[in-house]
Amino acid sequence: MSSHAPRSKRFIRVAAIFVPALLLLSGCSFKSEDISGMGFPKGVSSVNDISLSLWQGAWIAGGVVGVFTLILILWPAVFHRAKASKGEFPKQTQYNIPVEILYTVIPFIIVAVLFYFTAVKETKIVDKTSPVKHEISVEGFQWSWQFGYPEAGKEAVVTGTPAQAPTLYLPLGESVRFTLTANDVVHGFWIPAFMIQMQNLPGEVNKLQFTANKLGEFPGRCNILCGRNHSQMLFTVKVVTPEQYQKYLDSLKVSAA
Repeated sequence: MSSHAPRSKRFIRVAAIFVPALLLLSGCSFKSEDISGMGFPKGVSSVNDISLSLWQGAWIAGGVVGVFTLILILWPAVFHRAKASKGEFPKQTQYNIPVEILYTVIPFIIVAVLFYFTAVKETKIVDKTSPVKHEISVEGFQWSWQFGYPEAGKEAVVTGTPAQAPTLYLPLGESVRFTLTANDVVHGFWIPAFMIQMQNLPGEVNKLQFTANKLGEFPGRCNILCGRNHSQMLFTVKVVTPEQYQKYLDSLKVSAA
């Protein structure tokens, strides 16, 4: 038996503990409400409810990989350096098949697990078949936004400018379907706090639906470089009660009359 066989067996035993733990974290089998949002608020929208655990799991899994990798780097750097200072050098080996198999298979498994859960949650996020209560159109143009509210009539639109960012009103707890378009170049409809973004494509129509679950104002912006004033493509999302939302629609009807 070769001299590095015991080390290989120890490595395999460590991996046997490490891999299931990592897969558990990658699979988000924990209660996300007990963990920090890691930069994102909780319970702000229906999208947060779906994707927050994936976001947390990816960071935690990445942290575990980072710590494990750091240990593997420091172990030979510290302990073998101490031996080398005494004139003792570890045996040099050309290869270690079990270790090479493990560091090929483990990353593949991690990526496969993350891909699976990402695909499952993405399918829920981009669902376009569930019934919704409201419709809003979102058109991106250089360099601002136009929001249309069909419920208040065809002329019920709010158009912003780079100097005067528009406000997108949303009803609390009621689902909204957005129709996303662009009339010049590609833009990105992005509401960071809601953990959601989708592209506005010229000549194409994208649809997105979600529910806002928290009252307040949230910043929105374009997240695709679309020209020299891209940084001014801002808007504000204002989540109000259903009663206030209906009053807003009524005010749009009056303005459009």
